[in-house]
Amino acid sequence: MTAPMIRSLSLRIAAVFAYSAMAVLGGASIIGGIPVWKAAVLAGITATAQVIERIARAYADDGQLTVSELNAAFQGHDAEGDDD
Repeated sequence: MTAPMIRSLSLRIAAVFAYSAMAVLGGASIIGGIPVWKAAVLAGITATAQVIERIARAYADDGQLTVSELNAAFQGHDAEGDDD
């Protein structure tokens, strides 16, 4: 992988963390006893782990990562949620 590809991948993973964390902020404030920051961190880590798992599975298949495999790992999370 090239440096620009690694940078792009890192930024995309950070974006998954951020938008997943933001999605639970309102819900966490409704549920008593759960600090908002803990709920946001948990959601971000969970979503990020799912994307990283998809990337690892694609790499394990043939020892290579293509741009389409990377895009599919992120699109699966964006479009369909947890499909595993």
